Amino acid sequence: MTQFFDLWVQYAPLMLAGLVTTAWICALATVLGIAVGLVLACLEGVGLKPLHWAVRTYIEIMRGLPILILLFVLYYGGPSIGLRLDAETVGVFGLGFYGAAYFAEIFRSGFQSIPKGQIEAARMAGLTSTQIVRHIKLPQMLVLITPPMVNEVIILIKESAVLSIITVAELTKNTTQFVNETYAVIQPYLAAALLYWLLVEAVAQVGKYVERRVRF
Repeated sequence: MTQFFDLWVQYAPLMLAGLVTTAWICALATVLGIAVGLVLACLEGVGLKPLHWAVRTYIEIMRGLPILILLFVLYYGGPSIGLRLDAETVGVFGLGFYGAAYFAEIFRSGFQSIPKGQIEAARMAGLTSTQIVRHIKLPQMLVLITPPMVNEVIILIKESAVLSIITVAELTKNTTQFVNETYAVIQPYLAAALLYWLLVEAVAQVGKYVERRVRF
């Protein structure tokens, strides 16, 4: 039993370093994904058919593409066209642009959920387009999209485990190093499971806090 916990103590710095790398890559990818997703949803809502089809094509390709293939193309195929990025940068861009397709769908459903009667009534009351977005669309939309947004962030965190394939020293890759150096199995994977759960639970709690704030 003593040896069981000794391994955890010995490899705690390695596992925590992996957790930190996973957290900051997922945080940057989430910011990128939300920004790109919002732009895509707005472009699709403009009403121009070429823009609509371009956005739909991007979303459908990303939704049908395994994240692993996208990462391989960016990391190993990039240099052949002069695009040389380190593994962490590929991780952020890969997860970010992959997640953007799903965030765009969440924003689109949020925009479409606002009854047209409310928009028309606001215009008749003399509100400008900016005021309509600020006082009517955004407050209602945020209440509806916060839960699926949090779910998508959690999915990105779990998808980040594949970044080990392109040599990113995140939590899964460091867990594999733990296994290879000690030939232990239980301790490394229990530690990884616990750390992933803590990270996901932290995101879930932040999501619940945001949901309460936007609801009242």
